[in-house]
Parts: sequence; structure tokens; C-alpha cells
Amino acid sequence: MLYPRVSLYALMLAAAGIPLYIHLPRFAAVNLGISLGVIGTVLLVIRLVDLVQDPLIGWAIDRWPGGQILFASLAAIGLAIGFPLLFSLPEGASVTALIAILVLLFSAYSLGTILLYGRSATLAKSTDPKELMTLAAFREGGQLTGVVIAASAPALFFALGAQAQGYPAFGMFLGLLAILTMILTLPMWRRTPITGQGLSFSGLGQAGGLRLLALALVNSLPVAITSTLFLFFVEDRLQLPGKAGPLLILFFLSAGASVPLWAKLSNRIGPKRTLMIAMPLSIAGFIGAATLSAGNLAGFAVICLASGAALGADMVVLPAMFSVVLTRAGLNASAAFGIWSFAGKLGLALAAFFTLPLLERSGFNPGQTNSAQALNTLNLAYAVLPCILKLGAFGMVLTLPTEVTSK
Repeated sequence: MLYPRVSLYALMLAAAGIPLYIHLPRFAAVNLGISLGVIGTVLLVIRLVDLVQDPLIGWAIDRWPGGQILFASLAAIGLAIGFPLLFSLPEGASVTALIAILVLLFSAYSLGTILLYGRSATLAKSTDPKELMTLAAFREGGQLTGVVIAASAPALFFALGAQAQGYPAFGMFLGLLAILTMILTLPMWRRTPITGQGLSFSGLGQAGGLRLLALALVNSLPVAITSTLFLFFVEDRLQLPGKAGPLLILFFLSAGASVPLWAKLSNRIGPKRTLMIAMPLSIAGFIGAATLSAGNLAGFAVICLASGAALGADMVVLPAMFSVVLTRAGLNASAAFGIWSFAGKLGLALAAFFTLPLLERSGFNPGQTNSAQALNTLNLAYAVLPCILKLGAFGMVLTLPTEVTSK
């Protein structure tokens, strides 16, 4: 039951992450009446909080290894309180109230995520690289299941008669999920933690971890941009009202189905070669999205299948590579994953901070009739810019030394 519990905890975190990264921009703009520029600034401010707190969370987890149950419970409780508060905010709610709730949610999300990834060696049945990849497959499979649930839940609740596009009911659902997960996963946090030496940037650099951190940041930017703009792209650029939810589910189902395949392939040919196969899929998806005409549902569905499969490789291979590097070097993993977590969330903040005000300046208004210039700007931001960034990440993978990427 160990790995299924890991999957369940990952499911909870992913179900929490989707509304924070995908639903939030549209919810805040449409339901709360907050401008896109302000939303982008708010998300960047919260990332500044993360700049300090994520490494501190990792340090605290390593400093008090016996506190696993407490840390895991605090993360779940924070999510259980925050989401009902967030999605019950009325139109015209103050930005200060939104920031306070988001700080609570992002802090709880960070705590749970850093704990789960930082305890890879503890939660795996052994510290063998192949076993760490197996653990990663269960963890990311659970994450992607949570993503599918969270992506579809608001529309489902709305179809069943819930108010305000289903968001208040969605918030209550996420709160109950967090409490249930906390109860069912307590046994896995009773395992004796495996700890290592104190973390230093020199030690991380010698182990090859800094290279992977830089890759994680650059590689997070394309998916961060598309996550932030996905609903806008489908509803406004492709003019496919009501299709964003099903397409998002298709995207993550493809990612989830691909995870065990990428894990097996990585164990067979190595992580570097696996990424060299997967990343061109993403690049092709961005090129395809940029050239789609309005109303092309079938074309975008194919793109969702291909880019979702590519995302599966990113999710399972890169964190497992980082875990292997840390384990081999005997370094404390939680502090390192605190930095890893911040790198990923910095990408999301930068995506929101630069793309949302850019859209606002072009005259883009979600859910309304937009000019050709505004839609062209959305197309460039959603597809062209991520394609360029993904090419950069692919180049970084090609330069990784064999000692970092060996099986």
C-alpha cells in the first residue's frame, strides 16, 4: 500500500495545483472582476514570498526529520481551509483578501510538495535509481489523476446546478479531498526518514544538481505560459466555448497514460535520451497550435494528445534525475527540492507577470469580442514564445554530461 498512498498524496497536491495555476487567472478576472495586469502582479508578489519560504521549508523538513506526519498534516489542513475561502470570494473582493488566501494556499502546497519530493529516498522501497524512477511513476501518475479531476470538476459541478460556474462547490470538494487524503496517507509518513549531508551550493554543483535546476527553470517556462493562457486560448483564440475542460482533460489523460511508458524507457535507454525523444513532441505541438484556425477542435485535440505525452516525460524523468543526483551525493533532499520547487513556481510567476499584462496592453478581454491584434498577441504568447523557450531547454538537455544522466 506504500506506493498507492504516495499516488494519493500526489493526487491531492495536483488537484490543488490546477486551480492555482489554470483556473485562478480566469476565476479572478471573470468572477472577481480583477484586471489581468493586477492578477499577474499578485502572482509575482506571491513568488517573492516563495523565494524565501520554499528553501526554508526544505531546510525545516531536513532539520526535523521526525516531523513528517506534522508537516504532511499541516499541508493538507492549509489546503482544506484555503480553497473553500478562495472560491467563495464575492465579486469585488479586495486584492488584499485574495493575496492572504493565496499565500496560505501556496504555502500549504509548497510544504506538501517539497515533503513528498524530498522524501523520495525514504518512500522508495530502495535507493536504487530504477526504484526511484518507479516511485516517480506512481507519484506522477497520482498527480496526473488529480489534474484530470481538478480540470473537470468545476464544469461538472456547474452542470449539476452549482452557482458561480461551480467554483464554490469546487472549493468545498478540494477541502474535503485534502482532509480525506491526510487521514488515509498517515501510515506512509511513519517510515524512518533517510537523510544526508547538509546542502551547499558547491556540493549541489559538484553533484550536477545546479545544471538540473537551471534546466528545470527554463523547461518550466513553456508549460507555465500555456497553463496560464490555456483557457483564454481555447475560449477566445480558437473560439471553442465549453471545450476547454474536455481538452484539458484529454491533455492530462495523455500525460498520465504516457508516464509508465516514459519511466520504462528511461530505465532502458537513460533519462537524457528519453528527454531527447519527448521534447520534440512539445516543440511540434507549439508549432501546430500557432498555425491553427479558429474552430479547429480536431486539430487542437491532436496537439493536446502529443504535448500531453511530452509533459509526462518532463514530470517523471526530471525529478527522478534530481533525486538520483542527490542520493548519489548523499545530500539532504528536502532542502534541494525546496529550491527545485521555487524554480518551477518562479517559471509560473514569470509567465503570469509578463504574458497577462502583455495581453491587457494589446486590448485582450477574456470572454468578449477581441480585435485581430489582441488575438494575434494571444497566439504569440501561447504558442510561439513557449516554442522558443522549449528549444532552449532541449539545447540544455543535449549538453548534460553523462554522469548526471546515466541510468
